Amino acid sequence: MTVWTASLLALFVWWFSTGAILWVVKTADRKGGGAGRRATLWGLPMAGLGVWGFWASLGDASILGACVAFLSAILIWGWIELAFLTGVVTGPNAYPLRPDAPEWERFIRAWGTLAYHEMLLVATLITLLLIGWNYPNIFGLWTFAILFFARLSAKLNLYLGVPHINVDFLPGELKHLSTYFRIRPLNWLFPISVSALTFATACWLERIHGAETDGQIIGFALLAAITALALLEHWVMVLPIPDEKLWRWMLPAPKQPTPKPTTLKGGHHGL
Repeated sequence: MTVWTASLLALFVWWFSTGAILWVVKTADRKGGGAGRRATLWGLPMAGLGVWGFWASLGDASILGACVAFLSAILIWGWIELAFLTGVVTGPNAYPLRPDAPEWERFIRAWGTLAYHEMLLVATLITLLLIGWNYPNIFGLWTFAILFFARLSAKLNLYLGVPHINVDFLPGELKHLSTYFRIRPLNWLFPISVSALTFATACWLERIHGAETDGQIIGFALLAAITALALLEHWVMVLPIPDEKLWRWMLPAPKQPTPKPTTLKGGHHGL
């Protein structure tokens, strides 16, 4: 496996895993009646496979070990995201924000919409850190850490305000989240976020040249690719890039609401 092959692998895994989760979430959203909870339970073997792969690859410093560690972290992360998007692990607040809420209340309520999800991510990251830090293959740990901090940065940017926000993929369980987003030209955190991600990508690329084994070369290439993709996701928030077209074709058609009979009355005009 070469550096370019590893980069393409990371790109494919990012694209396919995102699309697969969105497909499951949207399908469950269309069915309703607890389908989201069932989908999350059916996805538990995915998380279990990720945990097993993470543990099994800790002592394997080969190319295969780096790939297994990377994919295992993606599986663990993917199940947690699935649990969030299906509304199983979110937060105690499931209500939209009232328009006249002051900033302090907006922040508290925004935290309440995803508190349990964030605590699960933090607990998972700490657990992976305690288990895997002293082993030769820590690419699974680094992968999960990159996803964690990049997603945290994205959430904060959406809260503070960015020019472009795509809410089309939000399932019915999470439609209230859109009321906590803010559309504005730019916020103070965005330059810090893209600078940090750019620096991290450069660091991983530099580590490729200083790597001593093939396993390290491929591992750092995977980290560089996934960090660069996180950087791209940040730029999508400020540039008019139709990123939804990457997955729109593989998602089920939106559920059409059943038209309700209406009675026309005099004095009311409109479309």
